[in-house]
Amino acid sequence: MSTKVEPTIGEGVGTDVPPVTATSDPTKTAAKVEKPESGLKSFLSGGVGGVCVVLVGHPLDLIKVRLQTAAPSMQASTFSLFRNTFVKEGIPGLYRGVSAPLVAVTPIFALSFWGYDMGKRVVKYADVGASTHVTEGGSYQFSIKQLVVAGGLSAIPTTVITAPSERIKCLLQVQANEIERGGKAKYTGMVDCGRQILREGGIRSLYRGTVLTLARDGPGSMAWFGVYELTKRELMRAQGIDPATGQLSPLAILTAGGLAGMACWSVAIPPDVLKSRFQTAPEGKYTGIYDVFKHLMKEEGLSAMYKGIGPALIRAFPANAACFFGMELAREALAFMD
Repeated sequence: MSTKVEPTIGEGVGTDVPPVTATSDPTKTAAKVEKPESGLKSFLSGGVGGVCVVLVGHPLDLIKVRLQTAAPSMQASTFSLFRNTFVKEGIPGLYRGVSAPLVAVTPIFALSFWGYDMGKRVVKYADVGASTHVTEGGSYQFSIKQLVVAGGLSAIPTTVITAPSERIKCLLQVQANEIERGGKAKYTGMVDCGRQILREGGIRSLYRGTVLTLARDGPGSMAWFGVYELTKRELMRAQGIDPATGQLSPLAILTAGGLAGMACWSVAIPPDVLKSRFQTAPEGKYTGIYDVFKHLMKEEGLSAMYKGIGPALIRAFPANAACFFGMELAREALAFMD
């Protein structure tokens, strides 16, 4: 396996190369701009990254959901809940509900990275001063602001799959809390959960919480991709690496991915709390998103909006470090597709 991976997502993303000189002919320079990288390569490498993020991060994601949906009277820390879950349920308990995100994660992350690639094409097309972002070598250089916008656009296609997957995952994880308190299991697994949701409330019930999912993933993806690209750029500068031709070390990729994940969840946790409450509540408990927020503020206060941020941030670094590292390795392996 190669010890280094290409430092960029897409075509020269995140590099800081001087623009063309005043003597350059923009039309001639633009003609040399390389063609976009393969969208299929972005799709497949994103799927690899998604599998990595679930395998590494699911145990703490389970703890996050249990904290967010626990009764206000329950006083438990991230580590005590993690320890109790492990002691009572073992490793299988820590991976309870993993089937839904694992099955859905390949298309979700594949769509995310594909959507990011398409988003970059959109912002590039919309750039009226495109010639000023083309280097003498013919590569288009995106600004961090452009990459942040592209990241936000990537959340649109992923929500189609993320919303029902999250609904099933949260219900299975919360069910474990009920069983622990002596309750009976309503769902036997992911497929049974999905079937019962459709039977009881139809497709609308399966997609319950879609707006909140997009409200979480839109800003979260902007922070995710933006911080990843910015961190890579700054690490390359700090190491004296030429952005146009250099490569970033695996440790630097892991660092950039981990920080990106923490930035994402710092932004996304409040809508994620509302989403978890809304998706796991009995039918009819809330009339809408604002009703969830109103009840949460009345019963638990503003601090409840950041419930579960501990496990989310602890999970975010290793899970997203693994995600981006797996994605970059896959991109390198699939370079022949360009």
